[in-house]
Amino acid sequence: MRRYWRTLRRFWGTALATQLEYQLNVLVELLAVVLSLGGSLLLLSLFFGPGRELGGWSWDQALIVQGFYTVFDGMTTAWLRPNLGAIVTYVREGTLDFVLLKPIDSQFWVSLRTFAPAGLSEVALGLGLATWGAHQSGVVLTPAVLLIVLLMLMVAAVILYSLWFLIAATSIWFVKTWNATEVLRALLASGRYPLEAYPAPLRLLFTLVLPVAFLATVPAEVLLGRASLPLLALGLALATAFFAAARCFWLFALRHYTSASS
Repeated sequence: MRRYWRTLRRFWGTALATQLEYQLNVLVELLAVVLSLGGSLLLLSLFFGPGRELGGWSWDQALIVQGFYTVFDGMTTAWLRPNLGAIVTYVREGTLDFVLLKPIDSQFWVSLRTFAPAGLSEVALGLGLATWGAHQSGVVLTPAVLLIVLLMLMVAAVILYSLWFLIAATSIWFVKTWNATEVLRALLASGRYPLEAYPAPLRLLFTLVLPVAFLATVPAEVLLGRASLPLLALGLALATAFFAAARCFWLFALRHYTSASS
């Protein structure tokens, strides 16, 4: 385990040093993040304007959902897209051969090899927005509530990673996975609104099949004291199942991988 932590620090230290060489790019990306969040809030105001409610959610409460969604959108920018989007390049160029020869788990390597610092600003803005929405909603944050919120955010991160990884792993067979990734991103974007804003069939879909609800709505419900114990247990079960599926699918894909040197 200690070796993996050392490797991770080396990976991300190198990535950070490389990115900071282009400080203007970092500022431009930060501006793009702020503008994107502003556009999202403008769109959110069309449904949850001050003084209006939809599905039992007020404007301030909807801000918590938007904040958590922004956190995971930032995680996608900082971590998932740069790493998992590169798997197809490793396969096409034969670099995956070298990854498989390294004395470290290949899934760990392809999942955490680098990161984009611009995504961290989006994570920070998302946390700030969620905190503001919680404050405006009169949330009293106790240690127990904070612990459960952090647990559900971890559950959401595992689910999001697993969904992305399942698609990325198909690069072993298919050269282009960009279209599938964009479809996934479009579906995940539905998580920026509270689940109750959708009709019943979509609520079922976004809870059990494509568990978008656990990205933002469920952590927000925990903060607001609305989440039930069975729902939290379901989130843990889904995160475990999706991660196990991603792991098994990666091992299955590697058994069908044809080395570039063969």
